[in-house]
Amino acid sequence: MAVTVAEQLVNQLVSAGVKRIYGIVGDSLNPVVDAVRRTAGIDWVSVRHEEVAAFAAAAEATVTGELTACAGSCGPGNLHLINGLYDANRSRVPVIAIASHIPTNQIGTQFFQETHPDRLFTECSVYSEMISSASQMPRIANTAIAHAIGAPGVAVLTLPGDIADAEVSETAPTVCVTSRSPRVVPRDEDVAALADAINSAKKVTLFVGAGARDAHDEVIALADAAAAPIGHSLRGKEVIQYDNPFDVGMSGLLGYGACFEAMNSADLLVLIGTDFPYDQFLPDDVRTAQIDIEPAHLGRRTRLDLSVVGDVRETMLALAPLVRRKSNRRFLTSMLKKQETLMDKVVGAYTKNVERTTPIHPEYAAVQLDETAGEDTVFTVDTGMCNVWAARYLTPNGRRRVIGSFLHGSMANAMPHAIGAAFAEPGREVVAMCGDGGLSMLLGDLITIRHYDLPVKVVVFNNASLGMVKLEMLVEGLPAAFTDSPPVDYAAIATAIGIPAVRVEHPKDLRKALAGGFERSGPALIDIVTNPNALSIPPSITGKQIKGFATAMTKAVLGGGGAEVMSMARSNLRNIPRP
Repeated sequence: MAVTVAEQLVNQLVSAGVKRIYGIVGDSLNPVVDAVRRTAGIDWVSVRHEEVAAFAAAAEATVTGELTACAGSCGPGNLHLINGLYDANRSRVPVIAIASHIPTNQIGTQFFQETHPDRLFTECSVYSEMISSASQMPRIANTAIAHAIGAPGVAVLTLPGDIADAEVSETAPTVCVTSRSPRVVPRDEDVAALADAINSAKKVTLFVGAGARDAHDEVIALADAAAAPIGHSLRGKEVIQYDNPFDVGMSGLLGYGACFEAMNSADLLVLIGTDFPYDQFLPDDVRTAQIDIEPAHLGRRTRLDLSVVGDVRETMLALAPLVRRKSNRRFLTSMLKKQETLMDKVVGAYTKNVERTTPIHPEYAAVQLDETAGEDTVFTVDTGMCNVWAARYLTPNGRRRVIGSFLHGSMANAMPHAIGAAFAEPGREVVAMCGDGGLSMLLGDLITIRHYDLPVKVVVFNNASLGMVKLEMLVEGLPAAFTDSPPVDYAAIATAIGIPAVRVEHPKDLRKALAGGFERSGPALIDIVTNPNALSIPPSITGKQIKGFATAMTKAVLGGGGAEVMSMARSNLRNIPRP
């Protein structure tokens, strides 16, 4: 029985575990769409922008760990995928992207909508190839699936419409898929060297990233033996912060707590499963060791004295019998005491005694959200100030997930990520923690949430401002410019679309509004009007940053913006790190 190449491909995706394809139908992609329509076990999810399709596929892969798919029609259609695919590839989640193409006999003639997807997607994928003949397809598709799952990452199949519609006499072979990661055991001599370093050091600090996902208890055990405070990266927060008596917070641009001091005051810093990119927050005069499954990650952010190649859990198990329990725990005690002080006086500054303050402090809104959300909620978080509030105020517990564009740093990711998370696990609570700037960029896909009646709760931190950009300008000595936008009632927009929504302008109404939205079985939007002058202060302020703030404030005052300067000072004074 004859089948089309598109049918072959769709059947291969089904055998590889793909349950849906996110995309927009049209022209050269139509043979694939029709094959999905006629194939059991796979659905098409119609989005309003292909960038959303790629973000949604990435989030589904993040939540499930399984292969997902998205697609774009020729030219502009598949070009819209590229930003979401960059995010998926950098997050190392398994995604197949189908980039349909113009007819093969027109390639190279500057035909209508002609691009070269097989070249364009090379940088944001682990595999990118064009299928140029029907006989080539099954093998290339299998190779793409193997790359996406094995790397893991994004694999792109460029498929001309005429090839997709071509008939072949054979069905595609079943894809052999395994998503089980291998055990990567470190070398004995490397483990022994690291154990000797930990045993001889008087002050040890551990800094943990997402690579420790399956080794929570083992890392805690090492910290206990080594009397070591544990700091973490943003992606490491959900991995190591819960059930952790040694937590000293996070470092980096969004950091908080005693982590920065714990790293810089140690005489041995151990980086565990992290490729933390901000070298300015890593000490350059502290002996440093690194544990990572990827040899290429070792030493590319900071100078290394010791390195161990292996997955974190295997390394922790190998270290355990070699590390002697330290009796001197003064360093750990002092860092934990500093952490408690900073969490109360700095991070907690805007969560107390602000029940009557308007505009609503975003920190207070984040705490109310954290306390109202369920124990296994998936939070998707927009890049920008929402990253800060999520990092500081969402409480991990081992069951909650926090998903964001933490490596690629794209705006507008939270709502699209929430779509994929909601499709992945229909019975699970999904909260999109959106900034108004991010939500407005891909606003049309609120319609997708309404179309499929997804139980996504969109919580908008609406300050009519690009707060993170404003902060970037200030530390560079520039007065904020073009960062503000006209006030928008996103609750009214959601209501017009058909999503139940409420706008919150007073803190006393916030808890009720959140609880009411979460109680609904379908979508809901809570539009919170927040203070535009609330800024994220890094855990350690440099002289250059202080000079930048002072210069920017002087320029603002001379430009007639004295009232804004005073408002900003009142909004952030309690958030400045103190000894």
